[in-house]
Amino acid sequence: MALLKGILGRKLGMTQVFDGEGKAISVTVIKAGPCVVVQKRPASDDGLQPVQMGFEEVKESRVNQPMKGHFAKAGVSPMRHLAEFRLAGAEGLEPGSQVTASIFKPGDKVAVTAISKGRGFAGGMKRHGFHGGPASHGSMSHRRPAAGGATDPARVFPGTKKPGHMGAEQVTVRGLQVVQVHEDKSLLLLRGAVPGPTGGLVRVTQPVVRPRASHRVKIVS
Repeated sequence: MALLKGILGRKLGMTQVFDGEGKAISVTVIKAGPCVVVQKRPASDDGLQPVQMGFEEVKESRVNQPMKGHFAKAGVSPMRHLAEFRLAGAEGLEPGSQVTASIFKPGDKVAVTAISKGRGFAGGMKRHGFHGGPASHGSMSHRRPAAGGATDPARVFPGTKKPGHMGAEQVTVRGLQVVQVHEDKSLLLLRGAVPGPTGGLVRVTQPVVRPRASHRVKIVS
């Protein structure tokens, strides 16, 4: 996916801000960056250039020898998290340069990727939204799943909706709007909810919006 901008950060929680008309807006506060460019690879055939960014400095004793050499080659301090962004325009991003929250501005539409909260083992009603059985007295199937499919194969087909592990998976929410940018504190305020727990690592990107192809019908007289 082609990107215009990208940065790593941490989710700090939710709060409210007021717009110009005095209406309350629920926003998620993200500590975005600062990130350091660690590596920049040549552009591919599609014109996109992979840029590796690091987030949150870490002690040198926390990284192994290959990673020490990787950071030393870029001339930057060891970083806790590394992520690669395939950018459509990476001019000026050289190893050692910083990327801050100022790359975004109010009104931008962004996508946020994070690991969702883990819910542990969950039943069908919570995990898949099943309606459940009768709630009256005497029913033996209030919340348990009903038919499990065909019985002839004597096995459960892959992908069948069953109780099981829920959450703790990568989730991307698109179309979130940037409400405020506090460059001095490296904060982004996004309208709406962001996946993941408070303090979780998030990836904020601005995808390239390509115009839809128009399908015109040629009328032959």
